[in-house]
Amino acid sequence: MTNPSFAPLLYIPHGMTDLGFYVKALGATEAYRMTNDDGSVHVAEFLLGDATFHVHEENREKGQVTQGSLIGRPVLIGLFVENVHEMMDRALASGATLVAPVEDFDYGYRQGEFLDPFGHQWVLQARIKTKAKH
Repeated sequence: MTNPSFAPLLYIPHGMTDLGFYVKALGATEAYRMTNDDGSVHVAEFLLGDATFHVHEENREKGQVTQGSLIGRPVLIGLFVENVHEMMDRALASGATLVAPVEDFDYGYRQGEFLDPFGHQWVLQARIKTKAKH
């Protein structure tokens, strides 16, 4: 039996052609892209270290909608990185919107949150050493 891996699929609006945010902000590599006749993205696969994620144009008939179609955000995508501050700066410089600035938490994580240009919410995080509490 192989080890399972998690590969989220993020929905984007129809007509999108530029997915460069994921390359510029996260350092992802686009591994595959299928386009529609008008050149817009139907589906794309990205590699991020050992992780894989996909983006796909929304399909309202199946209930597969973009974040902008919803009230609130039912999913927060967690991404562990070596340097949270550096990655956050790259994301913001590439078009992300800040949700929560980077800070250290008592539970042992350094993290900050942003929205990507398609409305998906990400939390960048790293495990940090904290003082043990008695």
